[in-house]
Amino acid sequence: MQKREDGTSGSCVEIYVSGRVQGVYFRQFTKDCAVHLGLVGYVRNLPDGRVRAVAKGSHENIERFVKQLRTGPRMANVESLDAKWSETFDSFDDFRIRG
Repeated sequence: MQKREDGTSGSCVEIYVSGRVQGVYFRQFTKDCAVHLGLVGYVRNLPDGRVRAVAKGSHENIERFVKQLRTGPRMANVESLDAKWSETFDSFDDFRIRG
């Protein structure tokens, strides 16, 4: 694990979610979960109908985050979730919704 500038260890995950995940509050749900867990990164809709999220923080909180995204908000129907773990750190100050 790499040490972040604040001295804590952390991980990064890149997540692709398929199913009925656009137009059902999924990006806001993702942001709310990430902020609650103290994660940084972003979420965005993809042209092919999937949602992509990148999250960084403690390994334990990222695992919680991935578990929450497997369910999604009430109106969503998650068919698949692909999570790719990394220890690479880009610079993020918060968690944002991107286009």
